[in-house]
Amino acid sequence: MRINLKRKDLTIMGHTPYGYKIENGKAVIDEPAAIQIRNLYTNYLNGMALVAAAKASGIDTYHGTVKRLLQNRHYIGDDFYPAIIDITTYQKANAEINARATTMGRLNKATALPAKTAPIKFAMEKMTNHFPDPFNQAEYLYSLIESEAI
Repeated sequence: MRINLKRKDLTIMGHTPYGYKIENGKAVIDEPAAIQIRNLYTNYLNGMALVAAAKASGIDTYHGTVKRLLQNRHYIGDDFYPAIIDITTYQKANAEINARATTMGRLNKATALPAKTAPIKFAMEKMTNHFPDPFNQAEYLYSLIESEAI
């Protein structure tokens, strides 16, 4: 069974994570999809790339979606969702995601930029016009600024 989860098909997932279905108001494991999820984790931990691991598992989707599947904490079970994988597998996969990202220089962690302050000292030509439209007046006033003064 091949499942296509490309962007146009994401609506099939709704709010229920892939690998589960809702029956009588309770989340239950969708076993064919759960097998694919388990295979995805196994393939990824055996060294396959995200998309390749997914395709080999029968899940046809983008790498970002595969990463989100691997990082979905519902798969280890919680108050609503039964466990599809064990915590050790989940932790190993996420450690591998971080290790690969570090190796490839793809952590994309935002670094703090140095704080900048707006200039408060400047020279300005004398105002000679007044416009009734506040936008035009502001534009005119900004045009009068000659330079920042120290």
